[in-house]
Amino acid sequence: MNYYTELKNILDSHESFTITSHVNPDADAICSEIACFLLLKRLNKKVKIINHSPTPDNLKFLDETGDVELYNPDKHDDYIMSSEVVLFLDLNGISRTKSMESILRKSNAKKVCIDHHQEPENCFDFLLVETEAAATGEILYDFIKSTKIMEIDYQIALQLYSAIMTDTGSFRYERTSPKIHAIAGELLTKGVNPTEVYDKIYNQTDLNNLRLLGKAISSITTALNGRVAYMVITQADLRQYGAKESDVDGFVTYCMAVKNVVVGLLFLELEDGIKISFRSKGNIKVNKLAAEFGGGGHINASGARLYDKDIDKLIKNVILEAQKYIGD
Repeated sequence: MNYYTELKNILDSHESFTITSHVNPDADAICSEIACFLLLKRLNKKVKIINHSPTPDNLKFLDETGDVELYNPDKHDDYIMSSEVVLFLDLNGISRTKSMESILRKSNAKKVCIDHHQEPENCFDFLLVETEAAATGEILYDFIKSTKIMEIDYQIALQLYSAIMTDTGSFRYERTSPKIHAIAGELLTKGVNPTEVYDKIYNQTDLNNLRLLGKAISSITTALNGRVAYMVITQADLRQYGAKESDVDGFVTYCMAVKNVVVGLLFLELEDGIKISFRSKGNIKVNKLAAEFGGGGHINASGARLYDKDIDKLIKNVILEAQKYIGD
């Protein structure tokens, strides 16, 4: 029995499901959740999507019926405890669900992880983890096609396309393979409009967010002979532009546009700590660099959160450690 067949058996043999994903969900997380929700609804299952974080404004068009719920213990704990299965999508550890972690660990539900990140936590009952996949949306596409559990219609195609398009950097990142283009092409035949999807996700930015981006870009500094570029966003910056944490998603990629840079870093000051976003080119394993600071992720895209740290000292320490991954 292969993993896809085993997952299909889990979905077929249980009746109630909770779907969740990581803090500050991106499009791959939200779209994978909604795709699974639609699939389970069509199988006449009882299902809820419950997240720690609200859906980012630019992704709300993907959830027109409001199926993604913001976690409220009074409203959701009983449902979670009564669910037979919890689907964890696009994350590799329960701690990534933040305020939901405690109730999810208490749950006796079968815990299923569908993800493409490395080194999953040893807490799941079933793992469908494909680290070579470009997106969790790609894994779900392969699962649906392999098992023939249902036909991919426009609604599901929209979710899978959006997940794949965003997690490949609009088909620019290293894992953008011929297979990915073939999948995207098939999804477009279901009626997905790529121009419209891109415009809604990337071209509906609040003016203040653009001004914040400008300030972040103006803060870019290089180190290690120009091979590292980093930007800093403070709490004062967020307050000045009325921004929140999720509004800076993707900013770090501008560090990678600097000539000769192979590692890009974003240091974001939070109310209770510091978030670091890591990006790299080629075989530079920033997931290993992130792990040195309690984080993780993909080889070329990772993150970490730290608490009770001085941001200036942290920047120096991260750059110092980056040296051994970049080389001479």
